Amino acid sequence: MSSDQQIIQNIKADKIFFDFIDDEVCDGLDITAIDFFESLSKILSELQDSNHSLLNKRDKLQSQIDDWHIQNKRIDPQNYKNFLKSIGYVVEKPNEFTIEVEEVDDEISQISGPQLVVPITNQRFVLNAVNARWGSLFDSLYGTNVIPNKGSMSTSFAHNLQRVNRTAELACDFLDEIAPLKGASYRQITSQVKYTGTLIFNLNDGEMATLINPDQYIGLSEDGNILLKNNNLHIEIVCDQERSLHKSGIFDVILESAVTTIVDFEDSASTVSDEEKIHAYRNYLGLMKRKLNTSFVKSGETITRSLNQDKAYTDIHGTACKLPGTSLTLVRNVGIHMMTKMVTNHDGSPIPEGILDAMVTSLIALHDLKLKMNSKKGSIYIVKPKLHGPEEVRFTMDLFSAVEKALSIKENTLKIGVMDEERRTTLNLKACIYEARNRIIFINTGFLDRTGDEIHTSMMAGAMRCKNLIKEETWYSAYEENNVSSGLECGLYKRAQIGKGMWAQPDQMRQMLDNKMVHLEAGASCSWVPSPTAATLHATHYHRFNVFRQQQELLSKHQKPNQDDLYEIPFLKLADQLSEEKIIKEINNNAQSILGYVVKWINQGIGCSKVQDINHIGLMEDRATLRISSQHMANWLHHKICTKKQVNKAFQDMAVIVDEQNKHDPNYLPLAPNYDSYAYKASVALAFEGAEQANGYTEDILIRFRRKFLDARN
Repeated sequence: MSSDQQIIQNIKADKIFFDFIDDEVCDGLDITAIDFFESLSKILSELQDSNHSLLNKRDKLQSQIDDWHIQNKRIDPQNYKNFLKSIGYVVEKPNEFTIEVEEVDDEISQISGPQLVVPITNQRFVLNAVNARWGSLFDSLYGTNVIPNKGSMSTSFAHNLQRVNRTAELACDFLDEIAPLKGASYRQITSQVKYTGTLIFNLNDGEMATLINPDQYIGLSEDGNILLKNNNLHIEIVCDQERSLHKSGIFDVILESAVTTIVDFEDSASTVSDEEKIHAYRNYLGLMKRKLNTSFVKSGETITRSLNQDKAYTDIHGTACKLPGTSLTLVRNVGIHMMTKMVTNHDGSPIPEGILDAMVTSLIALHDLKLKMNSKKGSIYIVKPKLHGPEEVRFTMDLFSAVEKALSIKENTLKIGVMDEERRTTLNLKACIYEARNRIIFINTGFLDRTGDEIHTSMMAGAMRCKNLIKEETWYSAYEENNVSSGLECGLYKRAQIGKGMWAQPDQMRQMLDNKMVHLEAGASCSWVPSPTAATLHATHYHRFNVFRQQQELLSKHQKPNQDDLYEIPFLKLADQLSEEKIIKEINNNAQSILGYVVKWINQGIGCSKVQDINHIGLMEDRATLRISSQHMANWLHHKICTKKQVNKAFQDMAVIVDEQNKHDPNYLPLAPNYDSYAYKASVALAFEGAEQANGYTEDILIRFRRKFLDARN
């Protein structure tokens, strides 16, 4: 045995990891590192085989589906459904039931709002996200394309007064809409405000105005800002005529924005080495201990960032109160398909990383169970990705129970957010919710991974449509509708979140404001956004639209999507009329997307980044988007829509473009003209080996080449 390993019962732990648990995580807890690893060893002996069996079942089911499609070139819908049921891919729906989850924080059960997802590996991003519980509407309007950045409104002019005035007007119009005044507009108020149990504004014409609904007035912040409430979300109005550059006297409007944040160990993180994984755990530990901070240089000045303190205010009765200064934090563990050698079995074989994540993140969260600074209700919120069907949900519940027992945590303290992002989960969603009925706090559609799995599952069935057309297919709308209707039928109303996926264009905030309201209208109580700025802008949707009222209306209608639509496969159509030009355009698009993301993953260990697409539009990319592009290219290669030669040329041509797009990054390593870097080889492998990758996941290839890169660098 290496001296760099520590043996504990039937497992071996890398010493740097053991020391991290011993010196940092267990500090302040009533558990020792030895206790922890002995419990981990016991859990592995009980559940590790089940983890592997579930993965084997995935492979077996996929093989059966592949064989069926090879033998059935024409798909009869009923025969196809019967086949999926016969092999256990689709199971019987449970009898009617209502989830029974308890001790859920209001941010999840009672408040609808934006949700941020942030890679746990980046301290600055994590702090920005968790602190995005509150955001400046003025900053979010002024600094984005909500106001066109051209002509007299250009941000190239420092403190552009025209743009400032337009910002203030839009903010006042928003206030007029969600907290209207009697016979007046917020554009008319001055900074002189009277408080006589009710809120009275002085107007610029000498008159006074009050709120149409006085119950919206909550009190004053410690800074003297006016605190309002609408749809369970708070608003601060900063009145300061001396500082205001607008005639209204309103200096800013602060919105309660990212009510919840998911810190992500999965698709947006890259943790290949022990050091990277421990760094991720250490950041989460800092959050749970409320001690996370970071310093960075901006414009020659060193800036230190830490977690916001709770906001103090005085209510209308003169009572001192507090509001959370940070988002309620959920943690996304890795899926059951991931393995790690940071801890191994006695024979040196890797263990399931998902089991390790569950144990370590729960151990770390014990600090918050003592502090009650994150979850006031004393719960630990774990989002679980990449689950395929109810058996895997049941396994996760067994794992959570084992972790609770090992760490002496009360039963059902560990709550689960289930990502509805795999085909077998979608087709069995109610059964999945049933298995988690005592712990479920979240279901969320993940269109990107769901599309990747859609392509991979039906790889042998036929060629798929172009990526941008897949969303037009009936299965997609049925999938989104099924998630909401199943959640409401199972009692998630005011008990758990029903979520929708990410807005992937962080620079296109005008478009987000125009389009993302559809998630609320569909009945989703939270929706993912890519940045704190996006969270503040998206929060305006939740002020304008009462999601819980919409959910009640949907419940009363008893409308259900056509379940048969969920089985539709997004095949290429004759009407798509694929010319050679269109084929080249599509594979170029895929190749550019793959290269742009992979080059940062392999060379810089960046798991989520803004990648310019082929049209130079910045898109938030993670392993989910990579899964789509690689699987789509693999599908077209398999069905000979494109040739190997065309794909190789696409990668070489797009490498030149990606290099040009990244030329200002001092840490960037070019792909061209040698085309022999590990990043380039990984990108090509994702296309040519994509069909053989289990469930179309990208991790095996990414990790293989990232390790080669790290070894070569060291």
